[in-house]
Amino acid sequence: MSKKEKIMEGTKDEVQVTKDEVQGTKEEVQGTTDEVQGTTEESKDERIAELEERIAELEDKNLRMMAEFDNFRRRTNKEKLDLMATAGERIFTEMLPLVDDFERAVAVMDMTNDIDAVREGIKLIQQKFLSFLDKNDVHPIETEDADFNTDEHEAVTTFAAGEEKKGKVIDCTQKGYKLGEKVIRFAKVVVGE
Repeated sequence: MSKKEKIMEGTKDEVQVTKDEVQGTKEEVQGTTDEVQGTTEESKDERIAELEERIAELEDKNLRMMAEFDNFRRRTNKEKLDLMATAGERIFTEMLPLVDDFERAVAVMDMTNDIDAVREGIKLIQQKFLSFLDKNDVHPIETEDADFNTDEHEAVTTFAAGEEKKGKVIDCTQKGYKLGEKVIRFAKVVVGE
């Protein structure tokens, strides 16, 4: 056997040993892969069960949250209705003494011929009523010598009043009122042109 053949034979043996080692490693890897796949299948099942449990928990939480919101909405609407009814009740209760004053004034008008006393009584009732409006933040809209403002005034008609009165309120045919800053009745006015 020549040197070359010996080297080749030795290399063949080394290659065979390496091949056997690779085969053994391959089998080990295959065994580990089977274990991993088995474990993966088990962990997949566990993970699926865990996720299904989480989904059920979130669905329950969502359902409870929706029910809670619906109850909150109903409760809030009921409170708003109660508040509106109570607010109206308070205002009417405060107006009842004014009604009493008007009834007394009408009764006195039938019994007396003293027009000055009746006039004085009506003025007192008017002052009391204006005080009531002021207390509830209801104020008349200014119209005297005011510029015409479509946010507060409603033009009933126009009147030729000269250049200095153009665009100004000349006369008010019906007072307007604001509740706070909100117009609750526009002032009906005659506007100069």
